[in-house]
Amino acid sequence: MLQNPDAGVLVSLTVMPDAETPVISMRDVSHFYGSGALNRQVLFDVSCDIWPGEIVIVTGPSGSGKTTLLTLAGALRAVESGSMRVLDQELNGAGGLTLVRIRENIGFIFQAHNLLNSLTARQNVQMSLGVHPISTSEARARSIAVLTTVGLGDRLDYLPHELSGGQRQRVAVARALVREPKIVLADEPTAALDRQAGRDVVELLRQLARRQGCAILLVTHDNRILDIADRVMLLEDGRLKSFGVVTSPHAGHLLTALARLPDKGHLRLLMGRMQEGEFLELLKTMMLEFEQFLNILELGELAAVKTLFENLLETVLGKIANLLEAERASLFLLDPLSGQFRARLAVGEDGAAHAHALEQNIADRMARASRILNVPPAGATSGMMCAPIHDRQEQFFAVIQLVSKRSGGQFTIADERVLRDLAPPLGIILESCERLARDRQP
Repeated sequence: MLQNPDAGVLVSLTVMPDAETPVISMRDVSHFYGSGALNRQVLFDVSCDIWPGEIVIVTGPSGSGKTTLLTLAGALRAVESGSMRVLDQELNGAGGLTLVRIRENIGFIFQAHNLLNSLTARQNVQMSLGVHPISTSEARARSIAVLTTVGLGDRLDYLPHELSGGQRQRVAVARALVREPKIVLADEPTAALDRQAGRDVVELLRQLARRQGCAILLVTHDNRILDIADRVMLLEDGRLKSFGVVTSPHAGHLLTALARLPDKGHLRLLMGRMQEGEFLELLKTMMLEFEQFLNILELGELAAVKTLFENLLETVLGKIANLLEAERASLFLLDPLSGQFRARLAVGEDGAAHAHALEQNIADRMARASRILNVPPAGATSGMMCAPIHDRQEQFFAVIQLVSKRSGGQFTIADERVLRDLAPPLGIILESCERLARDRQP
């Protein structure tokens, strides 16, 4: 809570907006530089919404207004025209203290890492917690924890000049995320990095922001990182031209390589070593190749392909269960005629292939709402998370069910976001298996 000097009343900026409320909402935002004869308009009636947990990339040519848009959203520049609501607070006309409080809920990452050369990596990160009402020991512990998460646990006491460019940018990412912000704004974070270092940085942003549930608004010229985005917005001559959902732009011969692995055990070993980001990238590539397969009517001898697909389906389901720390995972197929569900596949920690029953009322609720249901544990009943699975025509045809989080608690909102990312590729694999099974029936 703080005193608003403009209205003389208390306002709160500490409540996290729910998933139904955008964290950034722009309506007809325009901006000008200079005055009189030198007055120049750089933004023209920009309107868009950015939601919790969403990754949005703004791209476009130099001078198109991308950085201006970012600084307006970050309360670093006064909003002159239109409405800019950030964390449900109007920035147009907001007082200085209100803008400061909004900035405290935002993590900033810039092309230049802007680290203090005289401070170690840990001290640079810990410094950003200075305004928070926590003890020095807690600030130190949080700084060490986030640096360890970004892979710099063995570089805590290194000065910036002792780190590589990619490592310095990792420190900047840690500094932005240590306060658990609701929004991360990144301006050309990969521009000074080579391809691999840039990929590592944005992958860290994706994983950590998904886990923390914050929205990412990223400005870039780097076309190599567009595939991490949920949406891409093109800003050209100060106008928002278009946006679209980004999908992985490449599909090679992944299935051919996987088919050379001798058995399911090798598949399990391969996927077991993968981190979340690597696994999601693999699934995206697999999704594209499975889609290509579904468009091929004649494959010749299908026995080996069927075995491969079934092995992949079981291994992927097991990997999803492990990522989300579920004791069991099951797939259920919808019978379009009866409206009932039948168990298709189940995996568990003990290796037993038995399905935990899917209650029909839960399945019916998902069919109507087409969204993830997260049921907390109650008494002797285990917690459960279920997600709808759609086919290529966006028709609801299956359910993935995760049961009993290993910690004994409820599946989290962060778990829901991860499952939302993983369900579409799983759906393509399942549809492929079902299509292949139907085609082989006499």
